[in-house]
Amino acid sequence: VQLQASGGGLVQAGGSLKLSCAASRGTFSNYAVGWFRQAPGKEREFVAAINWSGSSTLTADSVKGRFTMSRDNAKRMVWLQMNSLKPEDTAIYYCASRPSVVVVSTPISYTYWGRGTLVTVSS
Repeated sequence: VQLQASGGGLVQAGGSLKLSCAASRGTFSNYAVGWFRQAPGKEREFVAAINWSGSSTLTADSVKGRFTMSRDNAKRMVWLQMNSLKPEDTAIYYCASRPSVVVVSTPISYTYWGRGTLVTVSS
C-alpha cells in the first residue's frame, strides 16, 4: 500500500484544516489507518486512528474534541478534520496503515507510511 498525505498549510490559531490521505496499490479496505505528527526536535507522536470500517476511532488526548478521522474505502481515502487549531499542533503530519482491523497508537505497529504534509499554526 502506498500512502500520500496532503492538505497541510499555514493557518491561524483557531482555524481549521482538513488533511487527506490517499491510498494506492494493494489492499486498503481492511487495514487500520493512523495519523501521526512530528514537530521539530520532538519524537513522532500519535494523533488518531480509525479501524477498517470507520466504526471505531482512537484519538490522542491532546486533540480529542478538536480532530476527527473519517474514511471512504471505495475512494481509498482517509481524512483528518482539524478544528480549533493551536500553535502546538504545528508539525509534519503523516498517515500510516497496518494490515489489521485493530486500531492502535504505537508508530511501530504501522507498516506502511506516506510522506508527510506540513501544518503550521500561527499565533
